[in-house]
Amino acid sequence: MKVRAWATPSADSKLAPFTIDRREPGPSDVEIEILYSGICHSDIHQARGEWGRSDFPMVPGHEIVGRVTRVGAKVSRFKQGDLAGVGCMVDSCRTCSPCTEHHEQFCQVGPAWTYNGTEMDRKTPTFGGYSTHVVVTEHFVAKVPNALELSRAAPLLCAGITTFSPLKQWKVGTGSRVGVCGLGGLGHMAVKLAHAMGAEVTMLSTSAAKKADAQRLGASEFALTTDKATFKTYANRFDVIIDTVSAVHDVDALLRMVKPFGALVIVGIPPKPMELRAGSLVGGNKIFTGSSIGGMKETQEMLDFCAEKNVASDVELIAAEQINVAYERMLKNDVRYRFVIDAKTI
Repeated sequence: MKVRAWATPSADSKLAPFTIDRREPGPSDVEIEILYSGICHSDIHQARGEWGRSDFPMVPGHEIVGRVTRVGAKVSRFKQGDLAGVGCMVDSCRTCSPCTEHHEQFCQVGPAWTYNGTEMDRKTPTFGGYSTHVVVTEHFVAKVPNALELSRAAPLLCAGITTFSPLKQWKVGTGSRVGVCGLGGLGHMAVKLAHAMGAEVTMLSTSAAKKADAQRLGASEFALTTDKATFKTYANRFDVIIDTVSAVHDVDALLRMVKPFGALVIVGIPPKPMELRAGSLVGGNKIFTGSSIGGMKETQEMLDFCAEKNVASDVELIAAEQINVAYERMLKNDVRYRFVIDAKTI
């Protein structure tokens, strides 16, 4: 099946129109007409070869929502016309311990990533959501609730689950005190989700200009991490800090604001190692940890939660021909808070 897409042929090239081959749906496959595809910062890293392994030509995109057009004979959860979503994975071994425990993202064989990877045969390349159609095995397709606005739901398949998963893991709920460091694509979802879970949310930012937005999104307090007084005012305050910053920064300072037995959770990926003093952890039995997306069961739980609580991403809808401009704007933090491609323009 010939499918229109936008791809980059090399790490130093711009994205441009491209044609890819999608397989015909097999017995367990779901074919989806893509309606919207979010642009994640990791798309830029991989398209520009910044993470050490990029295969070209590359069609990025792992925040996909659309409508089911065909299903295989063994498919039971979807029918033609249903709304569906695809996130960062399109398959896994499904037999190892992480897979059977609903953490397919940690498949011991290695999952099949939605793009810049291969199917589980380790031969067939995967192409992502900057395209008009995708074919995915049923297990890795999520149901998108009708209550969600589709363009705003697309980023939930990455930004949403990336922040929902650690909030759930650390049992955030009514009465929890949550700090969110960095107000971008991930940070704005962390604020919204933590607030929807009943937490008291404090936005930790380097920019005073983001205070009004943080409050609109659900933060009850705002503090500047450029002000040394912040770390005294909020010392031992937070049950959890969700750290979304992808630049090198002072994690020791953030840990001073985590209460004893609390956690600083990294979801951003800085390009270089960061220093950490052992005393920052020992003094209070504090936990410095990370979190990576979520399995398919948790992804569905997140989508259902967002539909129930009326939570979705703040987006700027663009045509495919604006992708390269969007990449440059993202590098300048000039987006509130996620670009989403209207797939009918591909």
